[in-house]
Amino acid sequence: MAEFIKKERDFVVPGDEIISSMDYLPGRNCLREGNSIYAKRLGIVNVDGRVISVIPLTGVYFPRVGDMVIGEVEDVQSNGWVVNINSAHSAYLPLSGVREFIDTSKTDLSRVYGVGEVIYANINSVVSGNSIHLSMQDPRCRKFRSGRIVKMNPSKIPRLIGRQGSMIMMIKDLTGCRINVGQNGIICIEGEKEDLVIKAIEIIEHESQSEGLTDKISLLLGGSNKPHAPETHKETQEEIQAEKEQEIFDEQEAESEGDFDRKSND
Repeated sequence: MAEFIKKERDFVVPGDEIISSMDYLPGRNCLREGNSIYAKRLGIVNVDGRVISVIPLTGVYFPRVGDMVIGEVEDVQSNGWVVNINSAHSAYLPLSGVREFIDTSKTDLSRVYGVGEVIYANINSVVSGNSIHLSMQDPRCRKFRSGRIVKMNPSKIPRLIGRQGSMIMMIKDLTGCRINVGQNGIICIEGEKEDLVIKAIEIIEHESQSEGLTDKISLLLGGSNKPHAPETHKETQEEIQAEKEQEIFDEQEAESEGDFDRKSND
């Protein structure tokens, strides 16, 4: 049986050997050399099944294909939108990335997504790090019409989500809020207990490496003080996505077809 040289939640620096075994796969911020997996960044070891990754202590957001991000429209062009995604470079949402057909000869694109509006989008392609294209084809994608936007260090997002979504699902369960998390460190919160969720996010960001963090957040939100194991929430990633998809479809069904009127965000 493989023995960890660096265990879960241990601090590592670039070049530290975490494990010598072919039974595990290198994840984010890790690389394999021979039989061993090494850290590429300063951070904390995270073990998720057979995947080993390092959660950076600090960092900026580097777009990756498949990431869900929250961004603000900063320009409307003839065939798409320029979106600020909290990265070194802005992203572009082309007309081809929108689910509905838009006749540009009849529709003002600012009525679809206007400057200053906030969207939940998917990273569709990244070329050379500075050409980033978005898509709204994923069922989870949407335009936010209400809620509060908060920022978090992108490197701490995995701690907010938790293993198999356990932390974020607990926060949703205990507050009744709808929470959309962007891998780029932008979060949208909708519900009556927005302030409480923001407080929880602040604690997670500043104490991400602390032991007993799940129990602390549970107590803050009025939950049980009993220990929370990772398996407390049985939702799989597919179930979490299905829940989000259903919410989006319910919203779309409630909206009238072709309604592109801009509404102010709270």
